[in-house]
Formats: sequence, structure tokens, C-alpha cells
Amino acid sequence: WLGLKKIYSIASQGNYVLRIELQDWRGSRRHIEYSFSLGGPGTNYSLQLSRMSGSIPNALPEHTELRFSTADRAGDTASDSNCPENHLGGWWHSECEETNLNGKYVTPRSRGRLDRGKGLYWKPKKGRYYLLKSTKIMIHPTDLKTFD
Repeated sequence: WLGLKKIYSIASQGNYVLRIELQDWRGSRRHIEYSFSLGGPGTNYSLQLSRMSGSIPNALPEHTELRFSTADRAGDTASDSNCPENHLGGWWHSECEETNLNGKYVTPRSRGRLDRGKGLYWKPKKGRYYLLKSTKIMIHPTDLKTFD
């Protein structure tokens, strides 16, 4: 994890694309790309997204200001609970159920509902729940044509 201060420093230099690559426990790899903006420390590193493309359904709210939250510093979420405390790991939570790419590393054997909700997962509003083996989050300038 590069860190919010460094990511903000890079992203504030121009227009960037956010790419999230996910791999499930069956070896399937998928990705999604967003145009995005990231606020600074005064906004709790608020993130705004607009989906551009991808091979997986969107699981993050678009055109909504999401504040980064951790167990010791809750952001503004749609629910009353503290998402990072309940689901482990800091993230741009909105409803605590859509995605958590900074959670506990949970193997498929831990498929109990309590453990699964604390793991790495991607859950579109209408779609299947992806328990993840690995994730990769990258940014690149919009004038870069491809990651390949």
C-alpha cells in the first residue's frame, strides 16, 4: 500500500484513471476502471468515481463523495455502523457491504458469513459476492493508452 498522502500527491498532478484488478479463488481475473478524483487530508481523502470500463460489475457508488475511514476514524457512511471496525481494514466505505479490498485475508475454507464479511470481497448491488484471493489497485495518467 503506497499510502494516501503519496497517492494524493501523485493524483493531484493531473487526470488519472483508477484500475482495480481482482482475482478470485478459482483463478478468474477481472478488472474495472474509473475516472476519479481524490481529495486531500482535509476531506479525509474523499474519493469520487465514474466507471469507464471493465469486466466486472461495479460495486462502488459513482458520483458520490466517499471518505476514507479506518477503525479509529470513521468516515461518513450511509449506515450508522463503523465499517472498518466491523469489516476490518480502512477503505472508502459507503454502505459496508459493497466492497472491502483492505480487509482480512480469508481463505475459501473460511466461508462462514462472519469471516467472509471481514475478508477481501467485491459485492455489486445486483450480482454475486466475489471472495478474493488477490487485488491490485493502480493509477495511470489518462493520456497513457494501456496498462499492457
